[in-house]
Amino acid sequence: MKAKPVLAITGGTGFVGRTLVRHAAMRGHQVHALTRRPQPALKNVQWIDGALDQPDRLKTLVEGTDAIIHVAGVVNARNRAGFAAGNVEGTLAMVEAAKAVGVNRFIHVSSLAAREPDLSDYGWSKARAEQIVAASGLEWTAVRPPAVYGPGDTEMLDLFRMAKRGVVMLPPGGRLSVIEVSDLSRLLLTLVNEPETLAEIYEPDDGVEGGWSHVDFGRAIGAAVGKRILTFAAPKPMLRAASSVDRLFRRSRAKLTVDRVNYFSHPDWVADPARHPPAEIWSPHIDTVAGLKATANAYRAAGLL
Repeated sequence: MKAKPVLAITGGTGFVGRTLVRHAAMRGHQVHALTRRPQPALKNVQWIDGALDQPDRLKTLVEGTDAIIHVAGVVNARNRAGFAAGNVEGTLAMVEAAKAVGVNRFIHVSSLAAREPDLSDYGWSKARAEQIVAASGLEWTAVRPPAVYGPGDTEMLDLFRMAKRGVVMLPPGGRLSVIEVSDLSRLLLTLVNEPETLAEIYEPDDGVEGGWSHVDFGRAIGAAVGKRILTFAAPKPMLRAASSVDRLFRRSRAKLTVDRVNYFSHPDWVADPARHPPAEIWSPHIDTVAGLKATANAYRAAGLL
């Protein structure tokens, strides 16, 4: 039997990365995973101590591997320089490490925010990272996930907590796509051995045509926690005020930053059907209503709800 490709994975201790590392190991891949801190032993996984700003450690990460899945990135930073360091310079460092060692297959995890680089510093940084990957000369594929949810996620936890109280504050009217983390992980692993996907940018989703309205998604979260909720579409100025309160109380851990308000308030974060991955190689398996309920149950089990 042909050996599975050996994978180098960045961001392996984050929400998406943890799921990806676990799934890759379960599929029989040998995995090199980057980490800043000691991690529990996991079969088929070699943890590599290092970070994206340590070129020598990145070379160690990719040596002896067949493909790189670059998940690591910054979703929250104080300013454009912070996003540039994590998303632009970090991606460039991974591209340079791949070239130095001779690993050609490069799967890059971007974001739908890259479609609108002028809306936010985050979107700008993800768009710039895509440009670096596209110009790399590597055998690349990029994936722009929409909002990712699932057990272990902390980004949507506040929405679930609001829903439990019976009221969910939402951005101004608009629509979005979502994807469960296991479905995203399965797509990333599938792309490793799909040469026809080279030089493509994919926008996967949960299969809901036209995405979700903000209100319907809020109600789905309410159903997941067993509540009939009131939804409130907050105008952008109110969200900006809320971001100031969040920073006052949570300081550097604030999640509703001004930068996030800017792209949350955009009316269209629906995955483009023309950029869906080919159905013959991947389609979503997780129904969002069931997936949100499983996520709520995981939050409860962890004592977070």
